[in-house]
Amino acid sequence: MAIIGGTWTPNILWHLSKGPRRFSELKDDIQGVSAKVLTTRLKRLEADGIIHRNVMPTSPPTVEYSLTDLGEELLPAIEAIVDVGHRIKERQNSA
Repeated sequence: MAIIGGTWTPNILWHLSKGPRRFSELKDDIQGVSAKVLTTRLKRLEADGIIHRNVMPTSPPTVEYSLTDLGEELLPAIEAIVDVGHRIKERQNSA
């Protein structure tokens, strides 16, 4: 839980499940996250071996983030959380 805990970490993993993303794409995908917080979370996930940071030799340099094999293993847990969240929301809307 310490790895996927935190306000933005599940969102980052969810968006990276669709394929590699650049920082600016992740920032646009995750409404409300600041650049500072996103940078901090990405660095932590990279240090934990959950994501891979790939610096491409372009001018200016382009950086892409993707899930590692270990990160891919977390996806069923994230999907289960999303499914439960949808069911809770449906229950609240019908009440």
